[in-house]
This record gives sequence, C-alpha cells and structure tokens, in this order.
Amino acid sequence: MPPGRWLLLLLVALAGCRDKAERVKPVWSAISESVYAAGTVKSGQQYQAFATAGGIIQMVLVREGDSVRVGTPLLSIASDVQQLNQENAALAARYAAVAANQSQLEEARQRIALQRRTMQNDQLQLTRQRQLWQQTIGTKLALEQRELAYAGSRAAYESAVLNYQTLKKQLDFGAAQSRKNLQIAQRQASDFVLRSKVNGIVYQLYREKGEAVTPQTPLALLGDARHFVLEMQVDESDIVKIRPGQLVLVTLDSYKGQVFTARVSAISPMMNTGSRTFQVDAAFVRQPPVLYPFVSFEANIVLQTKAKALLIPRRLLVDDSTVRKADGQLARVKIGLRDYQMVEILAGLTPADELTAPAK
Repeated sequence: MPPGRWLLLLLVALAGCRDKAERVKPVWSAISESVYAAGTVKSGQQYQAFATAGGIIQMVLVREGDSVRVGTPLLSIASDVQQLNQENAALAARYAAVAANQSQLEEARQRIALQRRTMQNDQLQLTRQRQLWQQTIGTKLALEQRELAYAGSRAAYESAVLNYQTLKKQLDFGAAQSRKNLQIAQRQASDFVLRSKVNGIVYQLYREKGEAVTPQTPLALLGDARHFVLEMQVDESDIVKIRPGQLVLVTLDSYKGQVFTARVSAISPMMNTGSRTFQVDAAFVRQPPVLYPFVSFEANIVLQTKAKALLIPRRLLVDDSTVRKADGQLARVKIGLRDYQMVEILAGLTPADELTAPAK
C-alpha cells in the first residue's frame, strides 16, 4: 500500500477517536465541601479501671457484658498485711475507747470527791479557829496551822480536778485517734475492692482470679453503652477548618450503605507529633441501634454547602485554574467548593460549554 494511503488512514482514525472523546458540560447541582477523617467509636465515659493497691486477685465479681452501676464491686484483691493492719486498728480502737477506760475516770472522780471533802473539812476547822482567835482563845500557831492545812487541801483538790481533766482529754484524744486510724485502715481496705465509676457495661476484663496485680495494672474496661463518641484523626493541614457544631457524615462497616449524622463536639488542642494529626470528637445526632467500642468508621466533616452551584468533575481540571474545551482550547476558570468528585466553577464557563479531559 502506498505510504500516502497509510497516512490518510491514520488521520481518519485519529479524527474518529477525537470525535469519540468524552465531552462533558457543566451542570447545576448541590455541593458540599468537607474534610475526610477516620477513627474509632468509643463508648461514653469509657475508661480503664486500675486498682489503687497491689496484691492477688481474690475474686472476680462480674463478667464481660454485665451491666453495672456506680459503686458496683468488680473484683477484690487479697493482702495479708492490709487485713492485719485493719484488725490491729480495730483492736486499738476498742482498747482506746472512752467506755473501756471508765475505771480510770471513776478513780479520778473519787480522788476529786475525797479531796473536796478534805478541803471542806479543813475550811470548817479554819473558820472555827478564826472565831476562837477573835475571842482571844487559842494560839497564833494553831491558827496558822489551820490556814496551812486548808491551803494544802485546796491545792490537792484543784490538782485532782486538773488531773481528771487531763486524763479525760488524753482518753478522748486517744479514742479519737484510734477511730481515725481505724477509718484509715478501713479506707485502705476498700482500696482492695475495685468498684465501677460509671453506670454502664463491663466491656472487657484483663485479669483473672489468682493473678498478681499492681496499681499500674489495667484490670477492666468499662463505659456507658447508651452514648457513644466518635474519635477522629484530622490532618494538621485541615484542622484550622474544623469548628464545634459542624455536621459530620459517618459511614460504618457494620452498617454498609447507611450514612449517619453527627456533630463535632470537641477538638483536641494538642497535635499527635507521630501522625501529625489532631483528635476531633463528634456525637451522633441519632446513633445506630447497636454499637460497640472500637468499631472503625469513616467520616466527612462538612465545611460548607451550596444548594445550587455550577459543577464539573474534578478530573477535567488541567490545574486549579484551567480546563480544556472540546475544541482543544484551554480556558481559565475560577473554582469554589470542591468535594472528592466535583468542583464548583465560579467564573469562566457556562452550562453550554463542552469540556474534555486533559491528556494523560
């Protein structure tokens, strides 16, 4: 075949391919600009429970999946030293109780009564001696002896009263201190019983009966099964666009084909330097009927929405300001909102324009 005929056929084929090239016109439609995020579901008030004391797990009082209330015992930890401390504190409290020392107080009261009678008798004798002295009966020495006896008995009485008061204070202090020590021992004993801090569900138990634990050992995972939080990781380049209250569209592998709505509830002020992301929390507007912690999800945080915008597919952009028309000419455009498939054209195109995809 002559070379000229080959060239003619090639030109015809190329023209046919150009005529069959995809041609797209801008369309009016709604668009939403959003930030992509992924994360996991966390139950409300979810936390890991730790014991405040070390020892051996004596009893596990709940099972995974059990519903608990605030204060429900989860497990108990055995410690011989703690038990002995509590028994010793109880013994000391009983010994130091005021009621157990009534004999000492009664003895001190009897001493006061005796010294009072002695003082009263000496006072009576002194009064009589003074009356006699006024009648010039008796000697000066006898009067001075009566005065000295009365002064001594009065001092003994006052000393007996003071001793009683001191003894009473000592006994009261000892009893109060012993009661306080017993309370401390009982409080320490309560540290050996791990209790729930939330009304919720026991999602996981990490240890079994007989295992040794320390205050740094996580023992259980609990949370509120009625409310869940969406924990998302947002790239540092997008975090400045996120605001509390923004709409979040959520998809879960557990509910394929369904989209759930949520609202941004919190934004962490600290970046994860390893992943260069920020944690953003959201709360369901209406959460799925069944949900579990650590379920993964994908989300779009909606930044802006337009009900009517002139749109073209993003793949038709040569760059952020240029498109190729069907006649092969490049046209400059001004873009607005964009999602993962479409982009808004603010200026440079009309619905009548035909566009083609840029050459790859």
